[in-house]
Amino acid sequence: MKVKYIYQQFLSHISIIIVAFLILSLVFTQYVETLVYKNKTEELISYGENILRDLDRGAELPDPVINQYARVLFGRDIQFSVFDENIQLLNPIRWRGPAIELTENEWSQLTNGDPIVKNYDLQRFDRAVTLVVLPYLDQGRFIGGILLTSPISGTREMIAEINKYLFYTVLIALAVSFLLSWLLSRIHVNRIKKLQEATSAVSSGDYTVKVPTSDFDEIGELANDFNSMVSKLHESKAEIENLENRRRQFMSDVSHELRTPLTTISGIIEGFKSDMIPEAEKERGINLVSKETRRLIRLVNENLDYDKIRSNQVQLFKEAIELVEVLEIIQDQLGFQAEERNNNIEIEAEESAIVQADYDRLVQILINITKNSIQFTENGRIWLRGRMDGTSTVIEIEDTGIGIDPAEIEQIWHRFYKADISRTSNPFGEFGLGLSIVKQLVQMHDGKISVESKHGKGTKFVIELPFR
Repeated sequence: MKVKYIYQQFLSHISIIIVAFLILSLVFTQYVETLVYKNKTEELISYGENILRDLDRGAELPDPVINQYARVLFGRDIQFSVFDENIQLLNPIRWRGPAIELTENEWSQLTNGDPIVKNYDLQRFDRAVTLVVLPYLDQGRFIGGILLTSPISGTREMIAEINKYLFYTVLIALAVSFLLSWLLSRIHVNRIKKLQEATSAVSSGDYTVKVPTSDFDEIGELANDFNSMVSKLHESKAEIENLENRRRQFMSDVSHELRTPLTTISGIIEGFKSDMIPEAEKERGINLVSKETRRLIRLVNENLDYDKIRSNQVQLFKEAIELVEVLEIIQDQLGFQAEERNNNIEIEAEESAIVQADYDRLVQILINITKNSIQFTENGRIWLRGRMDGTSTVIEIEDTGIGIDPAEIEQIWHRFYKADISRTSNPFGEFGLGLSIVKQLVQMHDGKISVESKHGKGTKFVIELPFR
């Protein structure tokens, strides 16, 4: 059976309140009853002690003392009897004093000087009374006593009146509690319902939903956590969509890059098989196949390098390296490629500059960036600079090429991003993987890389590697 949470909350609140009221009512009733009987007992004891003191002062003529008290006490519906050690009444019978009926244990208690108190006594009299018996001692010797009784009907009427008002008070308090419990239950349930509705919206794919938050209680903290979760889900969704778009672009780029060399290779091989290529053109065909094969190998290797770097499978072996020596190697390796585009590579580095890095990966970083500069520079200059800056080594690679649009600078680090949208065939770096690999390798060296560029005015890459 399904029970709504608001009813569960309401019933739990009311159950606790009712139980609490019942316990408090019983305790209060018992306390009031005890207090009333205690006051009545103390009143009888006080009268009894006063009578006994007056008897001590006028022991030879007890009747005037007894008569005086009788008029006062009988007017308050209190009866008393003064008796001697033989249980003989000393006060006249006309005052309607109660008969002395004590049990053996009570008589023994009295003769030992201890008073007898009975809050509710129905056995020895024709009605329920409060009974007090006080011993009358003379120099420690028991010579009699005084018995006082007062009917409890008035006391019970007073207790009943108090209970009646208590009952009305409890009813009013319960009514107010019912209302407050219902309102509080509705408030809490509404807050939970908002979370439920938001959760349903999220399960339907809406990651923009928000719920009111607070630091007042656990529900408010839950709302904070929920909003944080939804925000992260929204970011994850955006990232997934971005990755999906990049995956599609990746498949498109790879398909394009693979199709061209494979088509060229397939066409030349078919030409060889069918003898459609003249003897004079065969060497040129073989060179073209070799070139396209290297392009395929380069694409595969760059992808493998990228995946190894992203999965932290590359281990660095850092050492102190003379920067000028590395820059000269880059100049030698890429000099011919630069000359093909009428570019000149120049080195401007401090002779004492030292870089702390993995030699192979440092060369890979510099070759990738320099190839990129060669690719987008024609009839220009490329500078390889290096210097020490405190505890860091700064390497700059600057060209006078076509530059990069400021809006595209952050995108050049993305895998397969290509600034050359026209997909013009270039001998170096056409796959768009180089700069993505460069950034990963620089970060693995705990370094930083930045780009400064203006469209049509060249580009400068700045690498900063810590020297420890």
